[in-house]
Amino acid sequence: MEIYELTVHELLEKLDKNEITKEEILTSYQNRINEKEKDVQAFITITDKEAKEALQNEEVQNNPSKLAGIPIGIKDNICTKGVKTTCASKMLENFVSPYDATVTEKLNKAGLISLGKLNMDEFAMGGSTEHSYFKKTKNPWNLNKVPGGSSGGSAAAVAAGMVPWALGSDTGGSIRQPASFCGIVGLKPTYGLVSRYGLVAFASSLDQIGTLTKDVKDSALLLNIIAGHDEKDTTSSNKEKEDYVQALKNDVKGLKIGVPVEYFGEGINEEVKESINQVIEKYRQLGATVEECSLNVAEYALATYYIIACAEASSNLGRFDGIRYGYRTQNYQNLKDIYRNSRSEGFGAEVKRRIILGTYVLSSGYYDAYYKKAQQVRTLVKNEFAKNFAKYDIILTPTAPNVAFDIGSKVNNPLEMYMADLCTVPVNIAGLPGINVPCGLNNEGMPIGFQLIGKPFQEATILNAAYTYEQNTDFKTNKPQFKH
Repeated sequence: MEIYELTVHELLEKLDKNEITKEEILTSYQNRINEKEKDVQAFITITDKEAKEALQNEEVQNNPSKLAGIPIGIKDNICTKGVKTTCASKMLENFVSPYDATVTEKLNKAGLISLGKLNMDEFAMGGSTEHSYFKKTKNPWNLNKVPGGSSGGSAAAVAAGMVPWALGSDTGGSIRQPASFCGIVGLKPTYGLVSRYGLVAFASSLDQIGTLTKDVKDSALLLNIIAGHDEKDTTSSNKEKEDYVQALKNDVKGLKIGVPVEYFGEGINEEVKESINQVIEKYRQLGATVEECSLNVAEYALATYYIIACAEASSNLGRFDGIRYGYRTQNYQNLKDIYRNSRSEGFGAEVKRRIILGTYVLSSGYYDAYYKKAQQVRTLVKNEFAKNFAKYDIILTPTAPNVAFDIGSKVNNPLEMYMADLCTVPVNIAGLPGINVPCGLNNEGMPIGFQLIGKPFQEATILNAAYTYEQNTDFKTNKPQFKH
């Protein structure tokens, strides 16, 4: 196998045995980026020179962390000191962050080396990475298909072997859905487990930084680095640190899994259903108890999510006014022109759509009818999950109702695009952990994934269940074909 095909834990084993060097690892990934970036278009900023310099840095060379010198990719809405953080928007096209996000600091402390900033839907608003100001990222399995979104650049880069793993952010499925579309593992942690300080906000009560990796063990490894309390983030949990790698036991005997019937209704592709049924059968063979249950949130969750997310986006993006930082129009006569034209020219269509919707639901006369009502329904969603978790350890659902679709096929139909979030948004509304695991290919050879949802801060449980499934199947050996 080529170096870039190995998982991070396999790279670490080879480093331990002196079979490869850190320099060879970095060269392998940089060569792979040079070879595949023109097809996949996963990066906004490539930091070749900085990566080579970082590897020679004494802090990396003498770092006691076993991960020192391992490369990583970072979604372009996570602040990186001295490197552009654009959020894939014209509004922040030339913004160089003066500080590191807390997760970036933790990566640096562990000696990881950034290969660059990865493409995304503008300000993380979208499900296909077609809403980037800079480029459309392609799915490595089929270059005519979308990679999912908004962390599509991160998912595509991992699937294509251009980075060994990556960070993404998940507001309503933006890690898990592209992980499903690209055939990799994507983990959205419990709200508050990973600091959001330095993550450019889309919807503050929903956003969560998480991991995109080649397998489950790598996901646990990366979560070990980025999880933990942060005084700079007031929503950060003070929970005691765990070793998630130690939780991987390859054993699910006695585990109780609930499968909500509502997630297998209209709109879920038949091949996806068939794959999930095979997953259920596999868990039963492995000794888990799997039962049908009712999670009557799906019909409310999507509307609730879009009201809350758009309202918070409207508020969070108010800071981009053409005055303090970011894009400023050259076309103005007065202050009002600066505001209007800077925002009109700086934001793309999807961002404007969500700002308008969010402003509407927060406006006088509509606040109670929409935003307040959505927050009340949010409580119902949380209660519905709690009711199920009184009986089950884990809830199992499809990650996405379909596989990756053709580029351009839904870009003019926002409602159809929003429906693709059907299976993932309830997890964010309730602040729960969720993970995507590859479980098959459809008849066109496109990946299918399933989702495991856990109780708050029970990442160890879903990681072990995902790991056990992975160890007893061979789906992780499927490789992208780069078909045109």
